[in-house]
This record gives sequence, structure tokens and C-alpha cells, in this order.
Amino acid sequence: MRLQPRQQILEIWQATARTSYPENKWVLGGRDSSNSISDAEQLLCILLPAAEVPMFRLDRPDETGEDVLTAVALFGDSVEVPRMLIRVLTEYMERYQDENGTPLFAGEGYFQPPPGQQAIDDPLRRLDVVDSYSTSVALTLATIGFVRVFKESVRRDDVRREVERLEVLASRRLSAAMVGLLRSFTVNVFDAYSEEGRALCRTANQSGLPERQVIEEIRQELREINARLRDVTIGSGAGTAEDLDNPNRLFECGWSWGVVRNAPEILTREEVGKQPEGVALAAPYLYFTVVALDAIAALFSERTRLLGLLNEPQTRLAQALQVRWELTQSYWSKIATFGSGRWPLEDIPWRTTDRVESDYFSLLVSSIVVQDLVRRRAPDADLSRVGQVLGELANRARITRRPFQRRDPAISLHAPGVRIDLLGMDISDVLLSWTVTDFSPLLLKRTMRIAGLMRDTALRSDLLQLADNVWDHLEQRRILQEPGINLWDRPDQVFDLPAPEVDGPSWYYSRRVVECLVTASEVVTSPPLRNQRLADLAADLLSEADHRFDQELLRGSTEAGPAMRGALQGARATLQRARSIIDAYPGSAFVLISEVLRDLDRLDAARSDLAGGR
Repeated sequence: MRLQPRQQILEIWQATARTSYPENKWVLGGRDSSNSISDAEQLLCILLPAAEVPMFRLDRPDETGEDVLTAVALFGDSVEVPRMLIRVLTEYMERYQDENGTPLFAGEGYFQPPPGQQAIDDPLRRLDVVDSYSTSVALTLATIGFVRVFKESVRRDDVRREVERLEVLASRRLSAAMVGLLRSFTVNVFDAYSEEGRALCRTANQSGLPERQVIEEIRQELREINARLRDVTIGSGAGTAEDLDNPNRLFECGWSWGVVRNAPEILTREEVGKQPEGVALAAPYLYFTVVALDAIAALFSERTRLLGLLNEPQTRLAQALQVRWELTQSYWSKIATFGSGRWPLEDIPWRTTDRVESDYFSLLVSSIVVQDLVRRRAPDADLSRVGQVLGELANRARITRRPFQRRDPAISLHAPGVRIDLLGMDISDVLLSWTVTDFSPLLLKRTMRIAGLMRDTALRSDLLQLADNVWDHLEQRRILQEPGINLWDRPDQVFDLPAPEVDGPSWYYSRRVVECLVTASEVVTSPPLRNQRLADLAADLLSEADHRFDQELLRGSTEAGPAMRGALQGARATLQRARSIIDAYPGSAFVLISEVLRDLDRLDAARSDLAGGR
């Protein structure tokens, strides 16, 4: 890969430190106004690699690498860096809670007025949004893991009290975010012959089957999900069993943009403060469903389990969210891959049940399918089909192809982005708008994810080439001058667009690039693919090398001079090394065995020359 995650992450850390800590004080905000999401994304540019990639960890001062310390030198030395992070994280947790200690998850500056409206009223700006819940889950899990490990090396009582206070604040915010996600989940049930039902059938029906047959096959495909949804008894989405029993009904499930109207309060022993009333439409949004799924996956990740980041009440909340995660993953994956011919996912662009279509929605559905394929350990054939969709999306979005000379509509995917109307209970009531511009980093993240799962070397190579091409595109969009040099985003450097009206980095975009690099690090650190043909050849070579080595011992070569004995001892050690790695690294074993065979053949040739000379 041309993409080098270690070098790139260190460069981003230097840029983040330079932009966020100019005068020994953390400065919030960037291109977007300071809010609960943007400020968390700014912190995650540092904390996410430190939590997910061992070589970047900052929680053990004695083990922090020199190049890592150089990248964050503005924060201080190996002891001062974690203490500074504790102060800044505590300030964030306190900033986004009310006077009673209730965590706040308002979208504020990320909310935009609906078309034709000039401004947003303050009550609307303060509405909770799923993106803030999801971002807070990522931030608080990283924070709790960080302080748990750092606390082991703390000796001073005052520092320990700071650490323990931050852990309490982070745990409370994590619980509140989990409750918010439970209350934002929804199941939208509709008549099969309604506009929504016909739209779903048109998306799923790639073979031109009769409508009645498609409806019946969809219900059959979703019958297990249908049955399990009836067991959902807490939070929004509960109480849908009666509607789901009707054979003339279809449904979709996922996350709305915020707490849905009439969502019941969640009973928990955790102190989460007042639970706000819901105002969001009880229907899933693809964007918010994807960000919720990503956040929930972190709740039952290996790191969360090993570090014991969740207490008992949080574990119960996480289990309830995991049920919804599995059902939602399975639902969208089954719809996206419905039928025996062409997948609906391959029919670009994706069309939603409210009859809106966009390449961005195809990318979002691809993201869900990728996660489901990971869970099911799908074969390369299925992974390859999704990879081809991602390649086509890269072309259509003018990432790997040049744009039209004039007014290419694909450029709007990047700037100004895809606008999402946030609806209230009345579908005609547009409360707010939300704009997403993360097409390129999301495409790179999913491409790297599939490449890491591929077992076929040729298919993997193709996907890594696509990932490099997308990274080349992202590199061109880096900010080239202060403030925010080496961060993101400047789409005008790639497309014929005006420069951003506001200087400074977009933490929304930069955090998503960091996620890509963390995913790339996981791919790089994973074991290389094992090629069976190469493994068989290495095994045959090892058999021959062992046999020729035994022949040399039988001839009494060990009784020869020190040079001969040294050569045979080296051959023995090399063969032992090759034998120990042949299963995991057959290519490396092949090279080692070849060296031994070459040396043994030289010994044999030298003996033949001596015999001929006599």
C-alpha cells in the first residue's frame, strides 16, 4: 500500500496539537462551531488511535514511543501528555451537561435551517441527535479505557482524584448516550401496497417478479427478524408485534435522527439525568442508522470486554442495543442482497422508501452489508461483489475519474454534501436539515475493511489499489496552510469549487480520515494471506532440504573443519526457523529453505570438485 497509516497518524497528531493547543491551552472549535459533536471529534483525532492501535498508546508513560512523543511534543512529555488529556476531557464532560449533571447531546451548529428558512430557534438547536450519542459512545469508551490503564501508574493523590472524577463523568455520559440510542431505535411498519411498500418492493425486485410474489418472498426472507422484533420490549420500537403479524404489512428498522415521538423512558440504575421527550419521526434514516451501528459495535468489541469498560447496568443496556444491532444489520443486508440474481445493492443509486435516491445511500447500505459480511465470515465471492460496488461508487463520485468540465452533479456528494431533512411526527413537518460530506473517507474505510477480509490475493490487491486511489484523492484535499495545515477539508483543491467561507479544519471530516487510518493499521498488522499453493511448495522444499541436510550429516560433514561445521549449524538453525513459520508465513519459509538448499548444494559441488581433482 502507498497509504502508510503510522506516518499519516503522526502527521495528523502534530497538526491537531498545533491547531488545538497553540498557547498551552486547548482551543475548541474549527470550521464548524463548537458543539457536543465537533468538540468530541476534535478529541477523537488524538484519542482514537491511542485507544485502538497499541503503538500509539499514551496511557503508559514508560512505554510511549519516541516518535509518538515527538508528534505530541506541544502537549508535554510522556507524563504531562496524559495529564493534559485528563484535564481537557474533564472540561468536555462538564461543558456538555446541565446544572443537574444531565449529559447534553445537542446538534447545535450541525443543525441547519430547512430550505427557505434563515435561522433556527434555540429550542430546536438544543435537540438531541443520534450523531452526538454515537460520537459520545466512541469518546467515552476511549476515555474510560485510557484512565483505567493510566491510573495504574498514578502515585499522587490529587492526580488520582482527577482520574477518578473523569471516569465517573465519562461513565455517566456513556450511559446517557446508550439510553438515547435505545430511545432512537424505531420499527416503521407500513402497508405492502402503500407508497412505502411499493418503493421497497421496487428496490428488492431485480428480476421483474409479480408484486404479490415479491411481497411474499420479502416476508419469508425477513420472518426471523420479524419474530425477534416482537421480543423488543424496552425503548422505542417496542409494541410492534400486532402490526408485524399482518401478512399485508412490511417494515424497516433502524435509527431515526433523534429520540422518536412518544418513546418511553428507559428504566436503569445508572444516573443519566432527565430523559428528553422525543420529537423525531418514527422511521429509520440510513445515515443515522450507520453511525449508530458503528458506535454500538464498539460496546461489545474485544477491547471493551478485555478492559471491562462497562459496569453491570451498562452491560444490560449494551445487550439490548446488541439485539437491535443484529436485527438492523440482518434486515438491511437481506434487503440489499435480496434475490438470486443481481443484488438490489448493485442497482445504483439506492432508493429509500420515501423515494429519495443517491449514490451516498448506496454507500451507506454497502457499509451495513460489509459489517454483516464480517459477522457472517462471508466468502470472497460476496466480498468481491461489494468491492465492485465500492469501485463503481468511486468512479461515479469522481474520486477515481475526472469530473465533467462543467457542473458535474457528482461533485455535490462532496460539497455542499447530501442534505437530509429531519422530520417530526408529521411527515410534512421539516424541523431541521443535516448535511453529510463524508463520502470519500467512508468509501476508504469500507474498502480497507473488505480488503482485510479477503483471502484471495488478486482480489485483495485490487481492493488495496482502490484504497490507494481514494487516499490519493483525500491527500489532495488536505489543508495546505494555517490554520489547520495537514488536516481536512479543502474539496476546492480537487474540484472546481469556491474555497470554504470559514478557515480552519473540519473536525467532522478529519476524525473520519483518522478512522480510515486506524482501519488501515488493523489491516497492516493482521497476518499476511496464506496462499495454499505457496504453502504446498514450501512444504515440498522443506522435505527436500531436510533430506539433503541428513545426507550431509551421514557423510560425516560435522567431522570436517570449522567452516564446514559452522555452515551446517547455520543451516540447521535456518531450517528450524523455516519449520516454525511455514504455516503462518509460507513465503518467508520458502526463501529461508531456498538459502539452505543453495548452501547445501555448494557443499556438494565442492565435494564433487575435490573428488574429480583426485
